[in-house]
Amino acid sequence: MNILLVYAHPEPKSLNGSLKDFSVKHLEDAGHTVQVSDLYAMNWKASLDADDSTDRQARPPGMRFDPSLDSKRAFENGLQSKDIALEQDKLRWADAVILQFPLWWFSMPAILKGWVERVYAFGFAYGVGEHSDARWGDRYGEGTLAGKRAMLVVTTGGWESHYSARGINGPIDDILFPIQHGILYYPGFDVLPPFVIYRTGRTDEARFAKIRDALGQRLDDLWTTAPIPFRPQNAGAYHIPELTLRPDVAPDVAGFAAHTA
Repeated sequence: MNILLVYAHPEPKSLNGSLKDFSVKHLEDAGHTVQVSDLYAMNWKASLDADDSTDRQARPPGMRFDPSLDSKRAFENGLQSKDIALEQDKLRWADAVILQFPLWWFSMPAILKGWVERVYAFGFAYGVGEHSDARWGDRYGEGTLAGKRAMLVVTTGGWESHYSARGINGPIDDILFPIQHGILYYPGFDVLPPFVIYRTGRTDEARFAKIRDALGQRLDDLWTTAPIPFRPQNAGAYHIPELTLRPDVAPDVAGFAAHTA
């Protein structure tokens, strides 16, 4: 299988760096083909702006920069900057995608968010499909990346209890919901439960060995693990175009949990 690992940590000798190297070797030893987008090593440009089009003249004279419409125009006309087009090619190539990052201020590092904002172009990851009273685009279970699998590998310095159902930081599934549901499930990925490592500052050699073994098992199970059962948008659970759950679907549940079957 083809696996893309999108990696966001600035220090190669960090725990994240060691786990990234382990994952690549483990997957390759199992016969998979792996590509790594090491965003810091690539000096990835994080900001989405007018320079993401190779032809500034593609925008009509006097028209202001519009992030969505300029993205659409560049994508449709082959005018995207080379770095964006290369990452899209990697996503098309991949059977599975792993996003690996430290949890910084309750989200992904800015450089990884910038990768999403620039690579997920209009027409590639959003703005896809029919928008009508019957469908509202090919998204949330459908879309360009449907049929592929995705998983987060996340490290955090906090304790697991801090991210429990009654923990001070909030449940880890809620914190990761915008990434797993909004960034991965939206364009069609089957999203696997995340692999989360807590209390990273307390990792000695013995604990690292246990983490490495557990991660290796998750990588071995990449094609057999059941995805998170997010509700598909166009399969009847939601009113269209309002995109609210029908009254008979999880009637006593609200918030993020209502969108998981």
